[in-house]
Amino acid sequence: MIYPKSIASLIEHFQKFPSVGPKSAQRMAFYLLRMPYEEIEKFAQSMLDAKRNTKTCEVCFNLSASSPCEICSSPQRDRSTICVVAETKDLIAVEKTNEYKGLYHVLQGLISPLDGIGADDIRIKELLNRLTDESVKEVILALSPSVEGEATSLYLTKLIKPFGIKISRIAFGLPVGADLEYADEITIAKAIEGRREL
Repeated sequence: MIYPKSIASLIEHFQKFPSVGPKSAQRMAFYLLRMPYEEIEKFAQSMLDAKRNTKTCEVCFNLSASSPCEICSSPQRDRSTICVVAETKDLIAVEKTNEYKGLYHVLQGLISPLDGIGADDIRIKELLNRLTDESVKEVILALSPSVEGEATSLYLTKLIKPFGIKISRIAFGLPVGADLEYADEITIAKAIEGRREL
């Protein structure tokens, strides 16, 4: 079926979202068309407001309403540790635990040669500049255990070692409440590798 130009354009725009294929884009477009006009206006306005009012922190590259962000400008944060994450959503996940009280550095991506993303395409130089501050004693790598995350972690470790700063990595393994028999081999291997003495 050939859609009217306006609907085809809407479907095409939805397909630009990550993990959204043609069928999902079509469902979203038709859902939007069934929404009341006032709701669509609010939706469109919220997108414009988010784009207009969101800044990138000049220190850690977190997305925020201000720059420097609330975390970087907080005097309560421990300035001796920097937790390195790939994206702002990862920072939020760590913050939700209420366990980490240090600073962050958002790389805004991971090294992925297959996708054409090299070390110069993410915020590695800016991280290294931050490490010249003598108050930084530890860098925590909180990157995914994917191929890209592993490659980025190895690359960062090589670059950070000469600074004489402690480098640690978050542990990976079994989620709480999971059955061992249903876990894949890589997850079990990471759990064994990250074991600790009791």
